Amino acid sequence: MEFYNVKTKSKVNVPESNITKKKMVRKTKNGTTQTRYALIAQVDGMKLWKFVNQETYEKTNVKEEK
Repeated sequence: MEFYNVKTKSKVNVPESNITKKKMVRKTKNGTTQTRYALIAQVDGMKLWKFVNQETYEKTNVKEEK
């Protein structure tokens, strides 16, 4: 899967074995719930984050962080 490394300003291909996914839920000041879905890759000691939609999050078959 392709991630963007902000530090090196380049795209990086990461094998799925180095990727985890995380679901973040928070309550806004209006009282509604906001859910963000992220894929996190470990590359050269750095964490690369990629925010995705719910469909992509559910399709991705990797370990989920808590």
